[in-house]
Amino acid sequence: MDRLGVVSIDIEIGRGKRGRRAYSFDDIAVVPSRRTRDPEDVSVGWQIDAYQFETPIMAAPMDSVMSPATAVAVGKLGGLGVLDLEGLWTRYEEPGPVLEEIVALAPDTATRAMQEIYDEPIKPELITQRLQEIRAAGVTVAGALSPQRTAEHYRTVVDAGVDLFVIRGTTVSAEHVSSGAEPLNLKQFIYELDVPVIVGGASTYTAALHLMRTGAAGVLAGFGGGAAGTTRVALGIHSPMATVVSDIAAARRDYLDESGGRYVHVIADGGLGRSGDIVKAVAMGADAVMVGAALARATEAPGQGWHWGTEAHHPELPRGERVAVGTAGTLEQIMYGPCSKADGSLNLIGALRRAMATTGYSDLKEFQRVEVVISPYQSR
Repeated sequence: MDRLGVVSIDIEIGRGKRGRRAYSFDDIAVVPSRRTRDPEDVSVGWQIDAYQFETPIMAAPMDSVMSPATAVAVGKLGGLGVLDLEGLWTRYEEPGPVLEEIVALAPDTATRAMQEIYDEPIKPELITQRLQEIRAAGVTVAGALSPQRTAEHYRTVVDAGVDLFVIRGTTVSAEHVSSGAEPLNLKQFIYELDVPVIVGGASTYTAALHLMRTGAAGVLAGFGGGAAGTTRVALGIHSPMATVVSDIAAARRDYLDESGGRYVHVIADGGLGRSGDIVKAVAMGADAVMVGAALARATEAPGQGWHWGTEAHHPELPRGERVAVGTAGTLEQIMYGPCSKADGSLNLIGALRRAMATTGYSDLKEFQRVEVVISPYQSR
């Protein structure tokens, strides 16, 4: 039993090491209850700070998923598009030809070529221009920077009129130790900002609790679990998402008591390629989900059926790759249908509504209490 009074069952890996069993979304299943509802009576809306959304979908800040145009489209469909402010749209005035070049790359040269493409410097004036393009469309404006670039560019982002500021990395901690550079003081930084901040990824109870204490409005729950990530292969680090979301939801609960009622939103980020994954993320305690590969399959997606993240072009140690995800339908079809496939790639919101209705829950907060079982997926 640990200091929180929680029983932790460790498995002996060898005589010198024990480990806790962790679960992915594929390892669990949602269980129906005694009640059912009509899907039309189910609410999938959520709110963070002063911003309300019709769906819990946040589009991941990845160049294969989000352009200013697709960020606007997701916003008009009731979600939140987050633009990568270190991506092609802030490095190139005309990123179209660069995207075409990435799409056409041969697999054996793709990583090196992308490293060269992303070596182009970030231009502050393009950060301002892209965010203003999104604001002009009348949707909520969200942009993302990595922790390494936040101190350099945050003032440009805030001055451009961002509504929600996202600090996103493979992993983000409230206590970064460095002998060579002054680390970003998250607590001071968030306190001094006039906009709500969403920060992550975090993959443990303790890491998330410390991020919540910085004043963040939301915490991204996940570590290297996306379709285009190779962190497990490159670094040997992996955190199965069902356990991650549950642990961080527990941190939210305990921080709510510790802070006297301050609620920090948990946003699952990683391993959410199909509608069933989104259902399970909410069931494990997520308030919303950050989706990458699922939206990269849209006909409007900049990646044109290819998907990659920022780790794919890291200049020193790539921990991701450009992967083919194909095309499933338009953004509207992916989010709302109609659906012509039974593989969970279309009508993400319809599937979430159906799952909530089938198990008898009327809103997302209620659905976080649904019963789940351990039921490892067996492929046919």
